[in-house]
Amino acid sequence: MSSDQNALNSDYSEAAPTFEQVSAMIGDIILEFGAPWCSHCQVAQPLVQEELTEHPELVHIKLYDGKGKPLGRAFNVKLWPTLILLRDGKEIDRLIRPVRGDEIHHLLMQSQ
Repeated sequence: MSSDQNALNSDYSEAAPTFEQVSAMIGDIILEFGAPWCSHCQVAQPLVQEELTEHPELVHIKLYDGKGKPLGRAFNVKLWPTLILLRDGKEIDRLIRPVRGDEIHHLLMQSQ
């Protein structure tokens, strides 16, 4: 796992994998779609980071989303932040605009 894809990933990456690459990933992965200027994302960040520290086994891919970003469109992301739990490249569940840590905890507990 690279340092930019761990449970403590704090920056939104402009470089996104393709849908095909994500679909081929093995194991449990959290995709986080958002933008650094998004007020909902800013509010959720401390909660997301706190909960992810409890799940160091999860690969966390934090993606800068927006107009013209194909991965967000492939996952039909409309609001930020959106957290998507994948298992072996398939969506297990998602959480949109979390405001409480227990919401994020519930999502992450579905990982192996």
